[in-house]
Amino acid sequence: MKNFKFLKLFLLIFLILNFVTSCKNGKLPGGDARKNPPDPAKRVQKNIEEGRGFRLMDSNKKKGGTFDFASSNELWRASLDTIDFMPLASANYSGGIIITDWYSDGNNANESLKISIRFLTNEIRSDALDIKVFYKKCAQYVNCKITDTTGNIVTELKKKILAKATIYAKQNKDKNFKPYTGKGASN
Repeated sequence: MKNFKFLKLFLLIFLILNFVTSCKNGKLPGGDARKNPPDPAKRVQKNIEEGRGFRLMDSNKKKGGTFDFASSNELWRASLDTIDFMPLASANYSGGIIITDWYSDGNNANESLKISIRFLTNEIRSDALDIKVFYKKCAQYVNCKITDTTGNIVTELKKKILAKATIYAKQNKDKNFKPYTGKGASN
C-alpha cells in the first residue's frame, strides 16, 4: 500500500514537471489575446483561413479538397487512355499496376497480346513506368507459347503514355492557375 502511494505521488510530480517544462518560455500554451480577434466567429474564420481548423456540418460553404484520386494522376489516366481498346484484367491504383487481359485484334485468333504497366513513381519521367508486353501464340488453341518482348512496342507505349501524361499535366496546371493577388502583388 505504501508503494502504491509513492507511485501515485511520483506520477503526479512527473506530470506536473512535464507540463511545466513543455511550456515555451514559461508561458502556458494557448493563443495570445492581443493577436486574436475577440469575436469567436472571426477567430474561427481566421483559423480556417490559416488552415488551423475545420468546421463540422457547414452547409453554406462547400469547398473541395485536394484528394489523390486515380483521375488526378496524369500517368494513370494516360496509361488507361492509351490501352483503352484492351480489356482489363486488373487495375489497382493503390498497388500501382494495370494488367490487361489477353487481346487479339481478330485477324489472327491464334495470337494474342497482354500488357502489364507498373507505376514506379507518380512523376512524369521516362523511368516512372515498367511496361511488360507478352505475346501468346497458339497452334489451334493448344500448345500455346508465351513470350515476353522488350521490342519496339514497349518503347512506343511508353512514349505515347508519357506524351499524354504531359498534356494532362499541362491542362491541369492551366486549369488550376490562380494569379497571386495578395499584398505586394503588382497589378
